[in-house]
Amino acid sequence: MGYVVTEASCHDRIAAESVMTQIPHPYNLDDKGFISSEWQKKLYEEYQIAFWTPSRKNQKHRPSESWEKWLKQKRKVIETVFSVLVDQYRITEIRANSIAGFEVALDGILLVYSLVT
Repeated sequence: MGYVVTEASCHDRIAAESVMTQIPHPYNLDDKGFISSEWQKKLYEEYQIAFWTPSRKNQKHRPSESWEKWLKQKRKVIETVFSVLVDQYRITEIRANSIAGFEVALDGILLVYSLVT
């Protein structure tokens, strides 16, 4: 698993590209914010990374309903994990004096979560 610590103003795509190039995986499940075909094409050509994104209602070319349902189920699992990390492990309330301290605290929370689940 990889992550990158950025400023709050950093766009998700920039952070995501950094993480995806650290630990490349051929397929990535993303939300609708990553639907840009130009950006997806760039990352596929440079790193052979493909994206699975849900389609928008007004998209011309939409995948099958069963595919959309499968993606929705997987996204729900991801959002549930984030919700647990925020609500039970208070991941948004980490207080640290340095980036290194923040990363140590975050690593500890993720370790505990992975051991408990």
